[in-house]
Amino acid sequence: MDLDIWWQQKETFEKIFWIIAFPSSLVFLGLMIMTIFGGDNDAHTEVDGDFEVDDGGIEFQFITVKNLVAFLTMFGWIGIAGIDMGWGHTKTIVIALIAGLVMMFIVSGLFYFMAKMTGSGTLVMNNAIGNLGEVYLTIPENKSGMGKVQLKVQGTLRELDAMSDGDQIPTGKIVKVVDVINDHILVVSPVAN
Repeated sequence: MDLDIWWQQKETFEKIFWIIAFPSSLVFLGLMIMTIFGGDNDAHTEVDGDFEVDDGGIEFQFITVKNLVAFLTMFGWIGIAGIDMGWGHTKTIVIALIAGLVMMFIVSGLFYFMAKMTGSGTLVMNNAIGNLGEVYLTIPENKSGMGKVQLKVQGTLRELDAMSDGDQIPTGKIVKVVDVINDHILVVSPVAN
């Protein structure tokens, strides 16, 4: 069947749903591909410096570009399905609206939980306090210089600068992190054997 003839046979009411469903489906597919393959890393996209689209972040967000596109996609396809099933105009619109809103909640929840699962990868030095480690380079006494310690912070083994509040701590000694100075230097004390 010729596409032009097919289109001419449609009522205006059904054409509206097709005009909504088809382009929004293409945009939704593109957004999903970009999200899956990392093309949508920034939570904020700025256009011309005056207009900002907020489309991410860890907070639960209901009105975003992705959610609106998801709404339009579901609204359009459910509307087309309703017309094909012989529903009246009012029933078609109401059910399509409900399905669109449900889709918005699903997409919002999906991106909220996906964002919660990703970590920034930024080392928070205070997370080292209380952890045990091993002296890698001798640590001078009384904060007179720095040595190095190997310890696990945020699930990763790291080599970090460290100072001692008391005596010199030799290489190989097990230490406990008791404080952090200037957000990048650990203060450690030896653990009794």
